[in-house]
Amino acid sequence: MREREVIERLRRIATAPEARGLLDDAALLEGLVITHDSIAEGVHYLANDPPASVGWKLVAVNLSDLAAKGARPVGALLSLTLSGDGAWESEFLTGVEHACESYGLPIIGGDTIALVEGAPRVLGLTAIGRAGPNVPDRAGGEPGDALWLVGTVGDAAAGLSQLQANARASGPLVDIYRRPVPQLGAGEVLAPHAHAMMDVSDGLLLDALRMTEASNCAISLEFDGLPLSSAFVAEQGSDLAARMFAATGGDDYALLAALPSELDAATLSLPQGTRITRVGTLSAGEPGLSLTWRGEPVEVPERLGFEHQGDDRRGIAAPPVADRP
Repeated sequence: MREREVIERLRRIATAPEARGLLDDAALLEGLVITHDSIAEGVHYLANDPPASVGWKLVAVNLSDLAAKGARPVGALLSLTLSGDGAWESEFLTGVEHACESYGLPIIGGDTIALVEGAPRVLGLTAIGRAGPNVPDRAGGEPGDALWLVGTVGDAAAGLSQLQANARASGPLVDIYRRPVPQLGAGEVLAPHAHAMMDVSDGLLLDALRMTEASNCAISLEFDGLPLSSAFVAEQGSDLAARMFAATGGDDYALLAALPSELDAATLSLPQGTRITRVGTLSAGEPGLSLTWRGEPVEVPERLGFEHQGDDRRGIAAPPVADRP
């Protein structure tokens, strides 16, 4: 089964209002935002990635979901698999500890299980945040809204490509792939104004499509303004092919926000150094994406990003750490 097919099946079970129709990455329970993400060896991180960076990443990807709701971290539950002599787990926990200290996230419980020899590690974290006065989901986007992106896209995918070519690669792109930075401060500032907001984890195009489907509107994305880092441009360039690579790469942990058209998000009191870019517009119509580059329409690619899939290998993308097409 594809990921979206599993979620559709789960919607028959998750009928409580706190689940918000499973149209989002987090639940809202009595003023708390609750999210859970797992990362698996060979899917979300490479087997030879430093264990401390894996620990950091597990915390960061969960905090990114809280950031997309404008929530402030208050606690987390850790699910840890044990294998071998414990050296890997010790370094992993150092990474978890550093991330939790950096973002003020206390570990308040969890679970541990032992793996059979040779089994890949699957690690999980449930993050809990204090909700603000407005908790935007994916479904609130309105025709006429401006679409803004906090952060850049493509860095993690480019870093992964470097590691696939050379396991000893290093530099800023590898760093952001291994240690993403959740946009918590920006999320808190944007949430009171946002009609819809989500983090970008599976690729900008795929996640934008999810917003269109939840909000029942169309989105036009302008590739000219796609925010790219200088390190990405130095490695991949800035032509249309490079921008398509960036928009479908995944692991960005940027924020995508639908804001009222009259609001210039760049004038908000965002944390120093925040990069925020208007990248598109929402409009009335059937849910879907349209793309432009230098004023001309661009064909929407078949592969929009990363979507988990079952053993039949159907779907639209390979796992993030598999060989890319």
